Amino acid sequence: MSSINRADFRFIEELVEFIRGRGYVLDLSDATFSEFFADELNVDIDDPIYAVNGGSKGKRLRTFLSTVDDDAAARALKALWDHRVQFLASTGNSDPVHNAEGRYLTLVGKLANGTSSGTGEPPRPAHDRAKIEALRSELYELRDLEPQRRGYAFESFLQRIFAEAGLAPRQPFRNVGEQIDGSFVLDNEVYLLEAKWTRSEIGVADLRAFHGKLEKAAWTRGVFISYGGFTEVGLAAFGPARRMFCVEGRDIYEGLDRQIPWVEILRAKFRHAAETGEPFVPLAKLFP
Repeated sequence: MSSINRADFRFIEELVEFIRGRGYVLDLSDATFSEFFADELNVDIDDPIYAVNGGSKGKRLRTFLSTVDDDAAARALKALWDHRVQFLASTGNSDPVHNAEGRYLTLVGKLANGTSSGTGEPPRPAHDRAKIEALRSELYELRDLEPQRRGYAFESFLQRIFAEAGLAPRQPFRNVGEQIDGSFVLDNEVYLLEAKWTRSEIGVADLRAFHGKLEKAAWTRGVFISYGGFTEVGLAAFGPARRMFCVEGRDIYEGLDRQIPWVEILRAKFRHAAETGEPFVPLAKLFP
């Protein structure tokens, strides 16, 4: 465990709970709390080991700081401090915690300068960078395959990224003679998958054909993944999102480049479709 003691934790609570109260961490929501740890620290704060004492953001933060080594604890506190400073600057508020900066620097100095005896384990990474790089390279290399092999290889690639995200993917199957490119489970909902590797953009005919497959069961949702993207005319003719949303190849490339979890990309796409009726929005707009 780290060498943060009870007095230190009382001070940390003062630093992070002044905006929204006990159990919260600064102005971070559940989603942005997870993104903050993943992006700033490469830490999966949603790992069950950090929720053994409760699932609130405050309790997960305390458990994390208690169990990791001093170096990881210091890096987390530095990242939170920087976020806190930006929040205060953006709101124009003065710091409500007495001598916050001096006490913070003393605590981080104790952790970072080797004056403590913390012996905790390094945290588990949120991103396996070697695996992400391998997936990026594989997707890039698929372009050089001949068309039929490329399509099957693209389906296999997608199966892997769904599996890595813990989405229980199922291999392609047939329903009454029609091909389904697979399925997966996101937030306890089953989604059917349509995958197309073509350099040209997908038009309304393919969108309607896939939607027709989804209409055969009242509960079914779907995701259409097109490497080449979708035509604006086709999306307009298809109309409001009903049972499906769309992903293009550029979304996958950018998600891997920026290490945005695949699950979060799908959730953001689904929410946008549900809220706006638009079946497709580029990843860059969802994660500016």
